[in-house]
Amino acid sequence: MSNERRLITHCSLLITHNTMLKYVNTGIVFQEIPDEVTLAINISNCPCHCPGCHSRYLWDDIGMPLNTDAIDAFIERYGSDITCLAFMGGDADPVGVNQLAQYIHETHPEFKVAWYSGRLRISSVVNKADFDYIKIGPYISHLGPLKSPTTNQRLYRRLTDGSFEDITYRFWRQRDLAS
Repeated sequence: MSNERRLITHCSLLITHNTMLKYVNTGIVFQEIPDEVTLAINISNCPCHCPGCHSRYLWDDIGMPLNTDAIDAFIERYGSDITCLAFMGGDADPVGVNQLAQYIHETHPEFKVAWYSGRLRISSVVNKADFDYIKIGPYISHLGPLKSPTTNQRLYRRLTDGSFEDITYRFWRQRDLAS
């Protein structure tokens, strides 16, 4: 993408959306998205407040701005080490998450985009086609996380025809399925 097109995309995101997403930290992870080396971006101000949440620090409205400049900086720093960027949270601002996913696909098409949402379903204001992977579902402790066959959470992968396939089973070990 040309610098001019990148600037136009960046400016249109600023004009059309005023809410500020914030991230607290990032990490390169290997288990959240099967077959991908993922930069997990931990977004604050989570409205879900799941009982038993392992990331309660993300409930507060803290952190640094998560915008196109931050995305570009992540890619400059980690781009040769990752294949995917994952938004971990962002349910307080699904439009903002969607716009950043769109920006990544338009500006950095070599990377996949994932979203871990604690909601039961993705908001109708979100264009799911802007994501390669979407995880939905709040954490419910007695049902377990994605690696538990009894989990309520689901991870979907977008197929070439635009539909989504449930790939949650990829987290389960055979011995867990036998019990």
